[in-house]
Amino acid sequence: MHVHILGICGTFMGGLALLARAMGHKVTGSDANVYPPMSTQLEQQGIELIQGFDPSQLGEEGKDQPDLVVIGNAMSRGNPCVEAVLNRGIKYTSGPQFLSEHILPNRWVLAVSGTHGKTSTSSMLAWILEYCGYEPGFLIGGVPQNFGVSARLGNSPFFVVEADEYDSAFFDKRSKFVHYRPRTLVINNLEFDHADIFADLAAIQRQFNHVIRTVPSEGKVIWPKDVTAVQQVIDMGCWSEQETFSQQADTNGWQGKCIAADGHQFEVFFKGESQGILDWGLIGQHNIENAVMAIAAARHVGVTPVNAIEALTQFSPPKRRMELLATPNNIAVYDDFAHHPTAIETTLKGLRAKVGDGKIIVVLEPRSNTMKSGVHKDTLASSMALANEAWLYQASNVGWDIADNMRSATLPVAVSDDIGHIVAKVCQSAKPGDTIVVMSNGGFNGIHQQIIQALLSQ
Repeated sequence: MHVHILGICGTFMGGLALLARAMGHKVTGSDANVYPPMSTQLEQQGIELIQGFDPSQLGEEGKDQPDLVVIGNAMSRGNPCVEAVLNRGIKYTSGPQFLSEHILPNRWVLAVSGTHGKTSTSSMLAWILEYCGYEPGFLIGGVPQNFGVSARLGNSPFFVVEADEYDSAFFDKRSKFVHYRPRTLVINNLEFDHADIFADLAAIQRQFNHVIRTVPSEGKVIWPKDVTAVQQVIDMGCWSEQETFSQQADTNGWQGKCIAADGHQFEVFFKGESQGILDWGLIGQHNIENAVMAIAAARHVGVTPVNAIEALTQFSPPKRRMELLATPNNIAVYDDFAHHPTAIETTLKGLRAKVGDGKIIVVLEPRSNTMKSGVHKDTLASSMALANEAWLYQASNVGWDIADNMRSATLPVAVSDDIGHIVAKVCQSAKPGDTIVVMSNGGFNGIHQQIIQALLSQ
């Protein structure tokens, strides 16, 4: 079958392309911007990539047309290829629906959901299963460094999927994860996000309730009992086995008890009994929670917590999750996929515990649709409180005055619409021993390498 993918260079759609190719299908695809690293990964797999959305890529009507077009959720009516697909009557589907119909049948699906930590937790879970000999398939919205690819079919019934609550396509406004029918469902946390498609938190909670409804009674839902928004979803109805996580001692569920202040060492408890101590390279309370959730999910398929803990000592976080890029002149430069004030705050909390009194400089681009719309503008300043100074990029498509909303900040914050200016000022401020953390869920105009090169040239 010839599968053509519109919007192929996103991490989800690119991963889907790898899976379709591994199944033996001919796979082609296009995107508005065909760029590395996804373009390189796809081309290495023999997948033809086309720049832009000229309808000629779909062949002539009735001749050389793809058998199926998979339409990414970034595509909308008015796109030339979308219009051609509809006008010609070419068979089409969404990415999540393709996954559901062609890859997930007869698989034990382990789905990791939540506002934060999906990529990290699903990467941990896939690695635990791999380390313990389960050879899982997976589709993750990032590149797990233990695997080097964002997706693979695997050689067992087990399939780990990062379960996103974002909508499936312009013609299917259900959340992606409703298609996956997991047997093991992890809900990490739940906050208001994706303001471009959800009116409020209650709308998101309804989608989470929908995915819970698909978990079999013999399946398992693993969730944080300290998070009210998740508790409210569970109260809407849950017909499956449950396990809970808490930051407090819990004789009925899971806990990760911090030993080292920065979170690089902690003890895992289940029903009040110690399962072992994990000493690893990650930091932060959020990663402790991610790890315990992954350990709990792996236990559901038969992995002992002791073996899961051993696996995580060999875990490398996915790229762009507090990834240390370089240390020019003894200045640490990190890349972090920040997209929400809670994620920014928890990341900085872990980093502060790691560097102590060391200077932390935040370089932030409010880039997600929710951040650009200004939904979180009133909490953004306080989320950076543990840093020493911050530089924020005022892009032309940000619909609010960042500087005006930073007046309440307790640290020095500067705002600029000039990337070069930010690079120069950050490098002027940074001294040996300092830490720069660049936060964005996009490419940020390559500012990471600009900072590194500027520091090297000083």
